[in-house]
Amino acid sequence: MTVDDWLNRIRLGEDSTLELKRVVLRSSTKIEGPHPDSLADELAAMGNAQGGTLILGVDDKTRQVLGIAYAALDTVEQWLAEICQTRIQPPLDIATQHIELPDDTGQLQPVIIVTVPRSLMVHKSSNGYFKRVAHAKREMAPDVLARLFQQRSQARLIRFDEQAVSGTTLEQAYPLLMQAFLREGEGDARLQLQRLHLTAEDDGVQRLSVAGALLCTSKPTKWLPSAYIQAVAYSGITNDPNEQVDAKDFDGPLNQQIWDAFDFVRLNMRIPARKEMGRVDYPQYSLRAVFEALVNAVAHRDYSIWGGRIRLHLFADRLELYSPGSLLNSMTVEAMRAMSMPRNEVISSLFARYYPVREQGLGREYLMDRRGSGVDVILHESEQLSGIRPVFENIADMELRLTLYAASVPDQETPA
Repeated sequence: MTVDDWLNRIRLGEDSTLELKRVVLRSSTKIEGPHPDSLADELAAMGNAQGGTLILGVDDKTRQVLGIAYAALDTVEQWLAEICQTRIQPPLDIATQHIELPDDTGQLQPVIIVTVPRSLMVHKSSNGYFKRVAHAKREMAPDVLARLFQQRSQARLIRFDEQAVSGTTLEQAYPLLMQAFLREGEGDARLQLQRLHLTAEDDGVQRLSVAGALLCTSKPTKWLPSAYIQAVAYSGITNDPNEQVDAKDFDGPLNQQIWDAFDFVRLNMRIPARKEMGRVDYPQYSLRAVFEALVNAVAHRDYSIWGGRIRLHLFADRLELYSPGSLLNSMTVEAMRAMSMPRNEVISSLFARYYPVREQGLGREYLMDRRGSGVDVILHESEQLSGIRPVFENIADMELRLTLYAASVPDQETPA
């Protein structure tokens, strides 16, 4: 937007997507107004609605450009970031821009343009849950709040991985990753991607869906900061930083995350060997079970949970895999063998059709098997190797932990 465009918007006053705030400074390092709790409510209300723009340095009543002292711009910027991180939960992503606008005398004054995207989350601010209605924030009634949670996937009534990611465009997808989903003779590329729910229309713009951002961008964490695997290997049996031998974060496209984490386990697990009639290896874990566990964790985790990364911990005696999200609906750990209920239906479907497995011995043609046999494979393969049945645990309805126990080297047979 040009300076004239901004002045025209300010002249017309606040609406459902524009908020104006004057900034009152006691000094270049001390901000007296607006109150941080009030500003947190306004920002969260925009994120909970359709997004919008906040202009700091403009009086909301007179619509006069007052500006912010140049020396205080950094202070205001840091103050604003702190509000978004500590007074809004989950933290709210914003974008800021410093521009100069003329005041009533024609003198240029610096202001801060704050862009608030329509959020994928539902945000609680200092005084409750608010939503932008017309030119003001309104606290949401329980039924309105429940409906918003449903729409943004907290209640799982609308599939989260189909939702448009605000701020994305089709051009931000990596061409080679996108090409894997296109078929000759099946129509325009944009229509193909939309049919596969890799894109979604948002306010007349074709944007990447959550699944599209996770599968078709080189770094999905740019859009969903928690969408990665954190892997750590320890020499001992406790989570002791002094015993850490390897640690990596895997934040590429989802299929690459699976293979990177799989290679991490293969590299760091112990493979003792004995020489009998020839060399015999005794791996700690069934790689087929590890592969199934990683695919399930990536495909079925809850990507709407802020800060909920997948955690892979490799100890001397066990492997622990933490996947964010409670079990769906009335699903229980005991029912997991008998039922297959994908949380992310788009991702699961595409894993089962577009991602071939070329490594021998994993028992899969594609990343996922639509028959839902992954849990059985994990249990059977691991117990057969180690003699100990793997354990699935639902932790506080927030996280699913899988523990695979390491196999020990068989005792040397006594010669006859």
